[in-house]
Amino acid sequence: MAVTMMRHESATPFAEVSEPWQPTSIRELTRSEETEVIEFLAARPIHTVFMAGLIQDHGLISPRNRGSFYGARNRSGQLEGVSLIGHVTLVEVHTESALTAFARVARNCQNTSLIRGERQATDTFWRYFAEEDQAPRLVCAEHLFEIKDEVVVESKNDQLRLATMSDLESVISINAAMALEEGGSNPLQTDPTGFRSRTIQRIEKGRVWVWVEDHRLIFKADIVSQTPEATYLEGIYVNPEERGQGHGFQCLTQICSILQQSSPSICLTVNEHNQPAIALYTKAGFRQHSNYETIYLR
Repeated sequence: MAVTMMRHESATPFAEVSEPWQPTSIRELTRSEETEVIEFLAARPIHTVFMAGLIQDHGLISPRNRGSFYGARNRSGQLEGVSLIGHVTLVEVHTESALTAFARVARNCQNTSLIRGERQATDTFWRYFAEEDQAPRLVCAEHLFEIKDEVVVESKNDQLRLATMSDLESVISINAAMALEEGGSNPLQTDPTGFRSRTIQRIEKGRVWVWVEDHRLIFKADIVSQTPEATYLEGIYVNPEERGQGHGFQCLTQICSILQQSSPSICLTVNEHNQPAIALYTKAGFRQHSNYETIYLR
């Protein structure tokens, strides 16, 4: 989910577009540009899966996006950047001029809670976004992990299933606790109605997997965003009393095997200090793709 840099990973982070005769124009995107935006984002599917998934689910313009999509075009009218500016601010750009222009526009957004993306690009974005003496509330260094090879399921758990509305309260409680632990903010306090609504929508879309036994949630995983090219997972949870028994590995590989039938690439981000989670994902077949960073605002 990503403030991203370029179509291609390379030592040079951005194309050189600093000449005054090659300006970047920023404006809010319209529904008529949706196909063009989807094609632009598809060039780097795992970095843009969150934005592309929102557009696929809700359209380019929707209150459910919790923000507005903006486009950056060069003088010839070609897209050189797309940004979601809102609660979560994400950017996909080909040039540094587009990145800095988006950062200046984002300053006017009053409800931005976090900025996430590839580490170098996020740092550059912050330099142009932050006001003098403005400091983030929290900065988390993360890794983007991806699995593309066929997942081998060693054993199947017949109790792993899609969540239903009967699981809602358990899922909400655990997701809120995970958000508080990772980002220092409890969505049940900051946005209880919206948080509940979004969880309900995710369950109704069949994007939450659970293993419940004797009314105890043993395992949970959320599909946050899904496109034909990639699927983004989040909120992977194993009950603390059940850890170390292989449950996480069993359930995660089973889910990935199912998801690979419709989406070739599966990705997730993990805090670089969360060694148990990194060990689990590595064992399941995930490999580190790139370094990410999440900046939480005050």
